[in-house]
Amino acid sequence: MSAVLYDVPGPRAKARNRILNVIVLLAVAGVITWVVLRLNDNGQFQGRRWAQFQYAAIQRELLTGLVNTLRAAGLATVLAMLFGAVFAAGRISDHKWVRMPATLVVELFRAIPLLILMFFFYYGSLEFQLGLTPFHAVVFGLTLYNGSVLAEIFRAGITAVPKGQREAAYATGLRKNQVVRLVLLPQAIRSMLPAIVSQLVVLLKDTALGFIITYNELLYVAKQMGGRLEFGFPYIPTYFVVAVIYIGLCSLLSMLAKYLEGRSRRSRKTTAPPVQIEESTAA
Repeated sequence: MSAVLYDVPGPRAKARNRILNVIVLLAVAGVITWVVLRLNDNGQFQGRRWAQFQYAAIQRELLTGLVNTLRAAGLATVLAMLFGAVFAAGRISDHKWVRMPATLVVELFRAIPLLILMFFFYYGSLEFQLGLTPFHAVVFGLTLYNGSVLAEIFRAGITAVPKGQREAAYATGLRKNQVVRLVLLPQAIRSMLPAIVSQLVVLLKDTALGFIITYNELLYVAKQMGGRLEFGFPYIPTYFVVAVIYIGLCSLLSMLAKYLEGRSRRSRKTTAPPVQIEESTAA
């Protein structure tokens, strides 16, 4: 008995896979235990290093960093989605004079590292006195990089819709923008949603690069908190707390994506078929 891509494992293969899984789990558990013991030997779990988190002022600092992270990520998400939609439309245009520049812009900003874009806006603003703050540099960098990636995701999702859908829409007399907006895009969104959410998770995490240009986000706040002598330079405990915050934010995004995907499936199943009206024949 075989599956589509590989042979179904037999009893011996299944037993061997179970043994390998147990070995891998034990190895991972061993590495985690070793790391925890090493941190404990170095005094990273001492109460002194964790005491700062009980103070309201420290909690407000973390909250300020979290708000700044969400503010930059939220604005960059909106701008990146708009950027991606515009340049994805340009990439699928029938006009070469539109398609070629859009392709050039997308490929250019996909190839430039995000940190270089942030440096360009931040230090370029200082050089030419443009008045851009670290917040603007972070948002513009995130928008250009992630917007170009989203543009490619949108383009790939639209072109992946079966060709028959496009031809049937044109046969009804719709123009291209109507075909894309009314026929292709609603079908493509369901397949694009996981990739879009994955890219937005990357965008959220990439806000941490803003600490290099002194943007007061979570990682920048954590670096300041970890350098306090009175608490024994609690870098690792502080980074643990910040990591948990990032994990929680990314998990919320993933849960939202699953909810939207499930809702789209339910709406598709419950959508009533079009009612066909039969013409009555004259007696």
